[in-house]
Amino acid sequence: MNMQSMLKQAQNMQNKMMKTQEEVNSKTFYGESSYVKVELVAGNVTSIKIDTDSLDKDDIEMLEDMLIVAIGNAKAQYDKEMEEKMGAYTKGIPGLF
Repeated sequence: MNMQSMLKQAQNMQNKMMKTQEEVNSKTFYGESSYVKVELVAGNVTSIKIDTDSLDKDDIEMLEDMLIVAIGNAKAQYDKEMEEKMGAYTKGIPGLF
């Protein structure tokens, strides 16, 4: 295989990886934990909803813990999808995704 062909293949793979990454980053992921719902886009929390009707105002510490769980849930979904989609391109290349 000549060098020009290898460079073209690498460029094509890079373009596909970027498109896949953009696709995953455009999706919205949701995490829930009891009275808390979070929304995540591109790996960042964009919304937090708290069901205050069901929550006693004195339970702030519990609410903080629920936020951590819900955010972690949404982030895990994002990370899993990113790994699944990008894994097709990075299989066998250590240190990538």
